[in-house]
Amino acid sequence: MSRSFDTLAARAILVSLFGITLVHFLSLWTYEQALDRELTRAHETRLAERIVTIKRSIMLVPPAQREAVAHGLSGGPVDVHWSLKPGAVAGGAGVEEWQGLVRQISTLSHDIAASDVVIGTSAGADPHVALVSMRLPDDSWINVSMFAVNRLPSSPHGTVVSTTLMALGVILLSILIARWLTRPIRDVSAAARSHAPDGTPLFIRETGPEEVRDLAKAFNDMQRRIADLIERRTQSLAAVSHDLRTPLTRLKLRLEDFHDETMRAAIAADIGEMEQMIDTTLSYLRGDEKSEVPRPLDLTALLETIVNDACDGGGDVAFEMRDHIVVDGRLVGLKRAFNNLVSNAIRFGTSVTVSSTCTDEVVKVLIDDNGPGVSESQISVIFEPFVRLDQSRNQESGGVGLGLTIAKDLIEADGGSIALTNRREGGLRATVTLPLRRS
Repeated sequence: MSRSFDTLAARAILVSLFGITLVHFLSLWTYEQALDRELTRAHETRLAERIVTIKRSIMLVPPAQREAVAHGLSGGPVDVHWSLKPGAVAGGAGVEEWQGLVRQISTLSHDIAASDVVIGTSAGADPHVALVSMRLPDDSWINVSMFAVNRLPSSPHGTVVSTTLMALGVILLSILIARWLTRPIRDVSAAARSHAPDGTPLFIRETGPEEVRDLAKAFNDMQRRIADLIERRTQSLAAVSHDLRTPLTRLKLRLEDFHDETMRAAIAADIGEMEQMIDTTLSYLRGDEKSEVPRPLDLTALLETIVNDACDGGGDVAFEMRDHIVVDGRLVGLKRAFNNLVSNAIRFGTSVTVSSTCTDEVVKVLIDDNGPGVSESQISVIFEPFVRLDQSRNQESGGVGLGLTIAKDLIEADGGSIALTNRREGGLRATVTLPLRRS
């Protein structure tokens, strides 16, 4: 379905408008049919009354005067003659439409039997002209020629106006109803977007229809469970941090009594690596940087600082950004994310280039290296926690496989995205997309 109708309000308006318009036109058609039947019945009744009156009037005068009286009674759609023989020939095209007239005549004048009335259309050709012959008691005949009176077609102007007014009313009413019904859903959506994993839970009002109240209650219960889970996780992380650091500290102290310098250095390096792994893992699980408040950042200056630090550390990093680019983000989080990406590029390549491209809404930061790249089969899992791509990268690089995971989480926390692709000329490209700050 088109995005123009991709909301509950738009779909409600579309369904209501289609349904009510269909019912409206069906009602108009039914009304027109009923009106035609009523007008036809009324016309037949008037003709029947006139014909019976003509018959009674002619019967009251002598035969020599009957033709003159009949001529005087003619007028409008009725032409009357008197003769000794019937002028009508039974049958003809459309004669069945005149049978109601025969029944009306028999109803109004009980002395006229059905066999005393002969009805046929004009020479059997024109169904709009009928000739009715009625037998008089002296076996003479009254011949009445008449035209069918058709109702003029109604003007579509009234139908168009009424349909337009109905459509406008349906649209207005549907908008009001849809906004009223979807307001709790919008509240849930806004609360879900504004919820920070480490922030205070945002509860919504449990009002509205029963289904909406159930949705609000389920959302609030979920918020409470999330808050309780975060609290338990924080407590568990504090306990794990303490329990892991204590034996490592004891090991460091006992190393002082170890006399083999080579072995002591190796063990100290292992302990240091374990501490780094613990710090990295606990920091990832805590999500320290996500609790920071977003603010306007000069992305160009931030990246230039990271590149300068990398160059001071001996890395070959080229910086190709000139314009000052401002985004809304978390300084510590973005700095750590880009540090991870630049450090990875330096670790697995001999030269790195940091550049950017901008559109009206987003900025794309490109971090290119000339390393071995990553196999296509591993691209899909490269951001999973604790995944190390040792088969395609340097096996002595160290780390616990959280660098890219942390970078992805931190960038997405600021509304951005990250993607890794292999370059045609060799190496890996990390593309970070961030929304520009709206002035």
